[in-house]
Amino acid sequence: MNLSTESRRALVRQYKETPRPAGVYVIRNGSNGRVYVGGSLDVEGAMNRARFELNMRSHRNKALGQDWIGHGAGHFSFEVIDRVKERDDPAFDRKAELDRLLSLWQEELQCFGPKGYNTR
Repeated sequence: MNLSTESRRALVRQYKETPRPAGVYVIRNGSNGRVYVGGSLDVEGAMNRARFELNMRSHRNKALGQDWIGHGAGHFSFEVIDRVKERDDPAFDRKAELDRLLSLWQEELQCFGPKGYNTR
């Protein structure tokens, strides 16, 4: 497939301007049942970053990092549990909607305290 330079540039620009799916994800420790719940305006990118940071032993959540090292990567799963439903409304605020979803899931999964890795 040979594209002209202009077509290629247009496709690249379109890709960069397309918003990434925003959502909430969970990292589950299968060994002890603890969970880390996070959210991002680029949920897939955030999960990839978390996995990379854990593998590099540089994740900002020290308890999660210690369990990753202690139990091994094979005992953890990563999952997108909810996505922001986009609306064609000029007043729609993706960040506010993401924050609302994140708060709901953090409450639902009890990710603070002994059952989770999140801190307040």
